[in-house]
Amino acid sequence: MNFTKMHGTGNDFIVVEGGSAEADSTNWPEVAREACSRRFGVGADGILVIRPSDDAALRMQIFNPDGSEAEMCGNGIRCVTKYAIERGIVDGSAVRNEAGLPIETLGGLMTVWPQNGSVGGAIEAVRVGMGTPILAPREIPVAVEGLGPVQGHALEIGGYALNLSFVSMGNPHAIAFIDTPVTDFPLETIGPMMENHPLFPERVNFEIVNIRSREEITMRVWERGAGLTMACGTGACAVVVAARIAGLVDDCVSVELPGGSLTIEWDGNPDSQVYMTGPATSVYTGQLLVS
Repeated sequence: MNFTKMHGTGNDFIVVEGGSAEADSTNWPEVAREACSRRFGVGADGILVIRPSDDAALRMQIFNPDGSEAEMCGNGIRCVTKYAIERGIVDGSAVRNEAGLPIETLGGLMTVWPQNGSVGGAIEAVRVGMGTPILAPREIPVAVEGLGPVQGHALEIGGYALNLSFVSMGNPHAIAFIDTPVTDFPLETIGPMMENHPLFPERVNFEIVNIRSREEITMRVWERGAGLTMACGTGACAVVVAARIAGLVDDCVSVELPGGSLTIEWDGNPDSQVYMTGPATSVYTGQLLVS
């Protein structure tokens, strides 16, 4: 199986062309568990399978290192955009316009706009329309009462008293704004406890956040099904949405993650789309031996 290793702000992936789902007999959960292993496989935060789509230019399927399937991946969709245009799966000259390129995901249709590359040349960055945020607890889902945004939900976990906000960007996020540096927080210990807490019937991604200014945020993330990662695009979007609702940031925010920076735009209107802009990088190509 031919693959390309790619990353978006350090969030790294194994990208493959999978053909139509109906004709594909590959056991992708098992392939993901083996190939994503940092010691015994290629090593990655997930596998991105590119497929044809009846409703969009292509379909992106995402498998986590534990074999579970994710609804959406913001860093991953930038990598898929770069891959698809540079290899001629889609016509790059046709998507550098206002309409953009629609990509089907389990979390819905997303639109992307490649940037910083000439037609037929390398794509260096991608702007992504990430959809409107989901704020109703039942739809995220999270097991708390209410119909609107949840801010400051108190939870004691692992000896820490946290105030959580909840947002879905097609996948669920729990966000904690903290005063101490995010680098000092034991995310490797609290992360798995939060991911599997009874509050979250479909598990959850967990972000800890420092507000540096109205235009700058620093965050770390524990991703559902993947663990500690260098970046999370949907997480960065969810964090800015929660911070914007709380009045802590403005409409355009630079989010600093261990793997680099993403630019997130949201005007605070629940009916408005969130936009994310960030890099996409190809690292190397290779072959997987799949039984």
